Parts: sequence; structure tokens; C-alpha cells
Amino acid sequence: MSAAQNETTYPNPAVKGGLVAYLCVDGASKAADFYIKAFGAEEAFRYPVDEQGRTMHVHLYVNGSSLMLSDGYPEHGCPAEKPQGFNLTLQVKDIDKWWQRAVDAGAEVVLPLQDMFWGARYGQLKDPFGVMWSMNEPK
Repeated sequence: MSAAQNETTYPNPAVKGGLVAYLCVDGASKAADFYIKAFGAEEAFRYPVDEQGRTMHVHLYVNGSSLMLSDGYPEHGCPAEKPQGFNLTLQVKDIDKWWQRAVDAGAEVVLPLQDMFWGARYGQLKDPFGVMWSMNEPK
């Protein structure tokens, strides 16, 4: 963080949802811009990028919940690692609209939308930052 950032007071937007995902990705500002386009996210707050083009914190609202992002800071013990072993699931209404917006923005289809045995339409996508997303709409 620069000296100017140390002297600046930043807003503290409300955290929404009972469980908040905090992702460390390579290119947090670009990921935030993608999530705004692909998933209709709203930006609550974003720290400016540092001299190396990294940001320490972005706060988004996605589908009624908070999603937090940062770039990796290996010099502070927080490296950006390839996402694995999880996905972020969006419980949505009008899944076809949500799905098409994400695909049009550049999300890769991993599991096409389909009717599932648990009584929902469901599919999986991967974003350009390696994060897996799923969408679920109960019937």
C-alpha cells in the first residue's frame, strides 16, 4: 500500500450474506470487471491498484451476497494459487438469462445447463481466472 493509501479513509460497505467468499486471483481488478459483466455484480468498493498493478481488496455484490477479491501478495504470505476443489454456486431465477450473460461475457461451459435428478436446472462454468461457477434454479 502506498503512503497516500495509508492516509486516505475508505468507505466500509455492508457485507451481505451469511457466508462470504474471498478469492485471491491473478488480476483481481480484471476479475471484478468480468464478474460485473458476466454475473451482474455491483461494485461496492475497490482499492486502487498499487505500483505493480495489484489491488489488495475489491468488494462486489453478486446476487444478494458479497464477493471479495484480491491479487496475490506473496511477499506478505498470500500468493495467488490456481483455484481448485470448489465452485461458487449461484441460486438464481431465470437461469437461462444468467447463463447466457455469463457465456456471452466469456465464461467457458464445463457442464451445460440441464434438468437434474434433484429437481433443478443446473450447469457449470469456468471464468477466465480459473474459478468454477455453477448455477442452480429449482423447478
